Amino acid sequence: MQGVLAAFRGNQLLSRALRSSSWILVGYSGSQGMRLLSNLVLTRLLFPEAFGIMALVGVVTVGLAMFSDVGISPSISQSRRGDDPDFLNTAWTIQMIRGFGLWLLSALLAWPVSRFYDAPELALYLPVAGISLAIAGFNPTRIETAQRHLLIGRLTLLDLAAQAIGIAAMVLLAWATGSVFALVVGGVIGTAAKLALTHYGLPGPANRLRWEPSCAQELIHFGKWIFLSTAAWFLSSQGDKAILGKFLPLETLGVYNIGYFLASFPLSLGLAVVGKVLIPVYRDTPPADSPANARKLRKLRYGLSAAVLSLLLLMAYFGPALVGLLYDARYTAAGAILVILAVAQIPQVIGLSYDQAALAAGDSRRFFVFTSARAVLQVGLLLVGVSQFGLIGALVAMGLSLLLVHPVLVWLAVTHRVWDPLHDALFFGLGGALAAGALWLHAAPVAALFNG
Repeated sequence: MQGVLAAFRGNQLLSRALRSSSWILVGYSGSQGMRLLSNLVLTRLLFPEAFGIMALVGVVTVGLAMFSDVGISPSISQSRRGDDPDFLNTAWTIQMIRGFGLWLLSALLAWPVSRFYDAPELALYLPVAGISLAIAGFNPTRIETAQRHLLIGRLTLLDLAAQAIGIAAMVLLAWATGSVFALVVGGVIGTAAKLALTHYGLPGPANRLRWEPSCAQELIHFGKWIFLSTAAWFLSSQGDKAILGKFLPLETLGVYNIGYFLASFPLSLGLAVVGKVLIPVYRDTPPADSPANARKLRKLRYGLSAAVLSLLLLMAYFGPALVGLLYDARYTAAGAILVILAVAQIPQVIGLSYDQAALAAGDSRRFFVFTSARAVLQVGLLLVGVSQFGLIGALVAMGLSLLLVHPVLVWLAVTHRVWDPLHDALFFGLGGALAAGALWLHAAPVAALFNG
């Protein structure tokens, strides 16, 4: 126990990484706990179609954010000038201009998107939801500075407080109005709360308008591949809802969204850890530099894979029972959806620690090659699967695409000398066997989904 406590103390990189990971776990658990509680309340105040509509709102707003992402956060995290005030203020200026542009685009896209999905409500909801994008553009770069130096504690608490404010607003407005509009306005309130809390709650000077040509050039040079990578990541992370929203009724999309919400818990945790911790770790302790660095990263990789895979398999085994306990009969099919999605995500969990090595080395081009390959496979297989076999075809397509793209991820990992073949073989074998057991255990609800 003393050895464990000693590992968390001090200002060494590993100690800061462990503390940051612990805070991320606290933040993730608190965040997902609040989301789950609000979800349970809102499913009783609203109707399944409401969650289908909000899934489409999220597709557009998240899509706009991702299709315009110039990599401000990873640029600050990996750059040698990441603590330079001119660099930070130039990044903040770019971020602010982008936010207002996204708000304008959300308003312009509202009508055509509402026609495409045959959902007239989107014409009103999207311009209001887009206000969040403009507000987020003012978020201070002190957020990225805290992540750069693995000082996550206070930032985590502020994020949780902002989320609690947004969720409380959603629930109160939904209770008062019974309208989907409550979810839209609550999201805007939560974004504004985060801006206020981080502005006043994080140490450091306030950002100012600044345009330093050399800083802007570095940000744009690194960000051009991040821009393309996040566009591809949008297709991977939101493409399912964008495609299913066209092929499925809003009620079915809402049920799918509940299953996805529960199945994404473990993977979201893993992504939060690697996104905030691994770039500084790879940057400051490259595994190719010494055997000691390689051993430390191997331990981190095995621990991360074991933890996330265990949580994912818990969802696969107990998902239908969890849905039956938490939700009413309208959402029963979400249990089988949860099982299949949990199994489908296993390949992504196994490769979770590899892609950040490219960003830590400033290799945003190869990172783009990987993300674009994943996007092309997922969108292509999703379109074939849902058009030929409906929802079940889409679910199988998602898992198949993640499996097929793993060799590309291995290529990236080999390039940066971080691939661990023993790790992959061990977790693929273990994960595959346990996934087969989960599908066998829940054969009846999964078969019902096939027949449906």
